[in-house]
Amino acid sequence: MSAVGVRNGVSVVGTLALIRYRVPVPTVSVEAYFYRNHVLYYAARVPQDYITAYNNTTRTSHAYKETAPQVIALPDPPTDGITSLRYLLGAPKSLLASTSWDGSVRVHDTAEHRRVFSHAMESGPLLSLTTIDSNDRRHSLVTGGMDGSIRSVDLETSTVEIIGSHTESETPSCSCLFSLANSSSPSLIASAGWDKQFHIWDIRKKGQPAVTVALPGKAYSMDLDPKHNRVALATSGRRTCFIDIRSGTEAELVLDRESTLKYQMRCIRFFPEGDGIAVGSVEGRVAVEYLEELVPKSNTKLSKYAFKCHRSGDVVYPVNCIEFHPRFGTFATAGCDGCVALWDGQNKKKLTTLPKMPTSISALAFNRDGQELAIASSYTFEDGEREHPHDEIYIRKMLDSECMPKTAT
Repeated sequence: MSAVGVRNGVSVVGTLALIRYRVPVPTVSVEAYFYRNHVLYYAARVPQDYITAYNNTTRTSHAYKETAPQVIALPDPPTDGITSLRYLLGAPKSLLASTSWDGSVRVHDTAEHRRVFSHAMESGPLLSLTTIDSNDRRHSLVTGGMDGSIRSVDLETSTVEIIGSHTESETPSCSCLFSLANSSSPSLIASAGWDKQFHIWDIRKKGQPAVTVALPGKAYSMDLDPKHNRVALATSGRRTCFIDIRSGTEAELVLDRESTLKYQMRCIRFFPEGDGIAVGSVEGRVAVEYLEELVPKSNTKLSKYAFKCHRSGDVVYPVNCIEFHPRFGTFATAGCDGCVALWDGQNKKKLTTLPKMPTSISALAFNRDGQELAIASSYTFEDGEREHPHDEIYIRKMLDSECMPKTAT
């Protein structure tokens, strides 16, 4: 039970405060009347469940504002630049895998704040990471190396197997990996590299890719749309490519178009429904583009747009990563300014900005329910060789109020 001030409604901002929102007023027990500036007020007792409903409606109540969660650093982080973060989907939701330039893959238990696995993959710096989530290999990770090799490691036995390799250039580095595992093809993974090649691999058949598609440029980022069985890639030359992978033995480049961004892309992610993409560039800008060529026009009612972010005065920072919230469809961006911002892409609104990290952010990952965000604070050498903070992996619990779309109540 609490006392509140009311004028044309209720405002839970203090003991006797002014109204800010029009909301239904419950039956209350009036304690006292008073006048101020010719306006009638009353003090009343309001049920606690009403106050809770009010807080959920406004999401901005100062008196009952949720305390921001702390940012916690995981122990024993990578010793060189962190390149990938990924939660293991076929395991407890607190298991987080990471790769780095030190050549090792690690797994941390974020609930217990301890490292539970570490293994050197012997393929030089590791640039990419994915998990094998099928029941029979749910404890396996797959990494892509600077040398172009693709290797799996069993987390229980530490056994390493070579699946294949990118070999079509002097710099064949495997920069992108994604598991294509589903009920009909649990053993497929996709890779793309600086050799301008996209491959699909069957991990049961080592050595040769099942499918190969030539790309217009080096692959910088890749994402999967499981609803439409499509892969999106951001490549050099400002090209965005879309590959149909409906069959594990066939793949087709169905769309290759120039990005609306004027500078090199760093990251690309599908919207949850697969009808659009969010792309980040080195120019501190994010573009939201819809796929009119691939999705019926009736489903693409919104227009493409771009917005500036990760800037400080005249200083522009690259946008290194974009990750969508698994429940709300909003997305987080992070860049070389050390900041993470959350956005409502459908309504073109900024939701919140998290406390600044010590240095550049190279990777992000939400856990499966979106209640936890992993942040890789790792200098990406955007200013060349210089002294910089140690590489760290931070864990931040996320409030629903920080991630919900602006229109959600």
